[in-house]
Amino acid sequence: MNEPTPGFSSGAVRLSVVIPTYNAESRIAATLEGVRAYLAGKPFAAEIVVVDDGSADGTAAAARAALASSPGAKVLRRDRNLGKGASVREGVLAAAGELVVFSDDDLSTPIGELDKALAALEAGADVVIGSRAHPDSEIRVRQRRPREWLGRIFNLLVRLLVLPGYRDTQCGFKAFRRAAARDVFSRLRTAGFGFDVEVLALCRERGYLVVEIPVVWCDVRPSRVRIFGGSWGMLRDLWRIRRLRRRP
Repeated sequence: MNEPTPGFSSGAVRLSVVIPTYNAESRIAATLEGVRAYLAGKPFAAEIVVVDDGSADGTAAAARAALASSPGAKVLRRDRNLGKGASVREGVLAAAGELVVFSDDDLSTPIGELDKALAALEAGADVVIGSRAHPDSEIRVRQRRPREWLGRIFNLLVRLLVLPGYRDTQCGFKAFRRAAARDVFSRLRTAGFGFDVEVLALCRERGYLVVEIPVVWCDVRPSRVRIFGGSWGMLRDLWRIRRLRRRP
């Protein structure tokens, strides 16, 4: 199941880019080409780790083909769909980099925004999260209104029930120092789309310095999160995280 692409190098890796994906055969090659181009301009060793969450199409094969000439790249594929949180956890724990970032497979936050995250990590942050609600963020394509309203309601519930203080927990663009990433994700128990909340709750419990940064963001349609079914699943995750994190 865990198959490194040809050309894998075991040398020191500064940065790992983890990309969870599901049924993205039509776009994964373009996404990976964009990430490869970004990393090619960096003066350090980097790797790309793709985690295919049991896709029913040819996502894994397309990813392997796109990364065939990329040293250090890995494509991990599960036989069944377990959820985005499970995918990110698997990718982060398989990453070799001193710094680890995960990004959505649609690059709704452009990969170039990683420059800001790396700068914040270099300045002393343990964890850096992209925030669409940051006053300096640039939202180039907004979500449709029902989805945007549901997102705001969910964020309000997050702040009231679990995690006060964060303007946006759900942006799929987060970066970590290796020690923090392994500590937090080894403890993560939420497999679904609500996993970001537990990640940040764990960061707070473990005493890590989390910095929110502004990002460029574009809504990419269609979304993989069903507007009602997905929202209900995230609410279940939120309630479960609240109970889990309140235990002594």
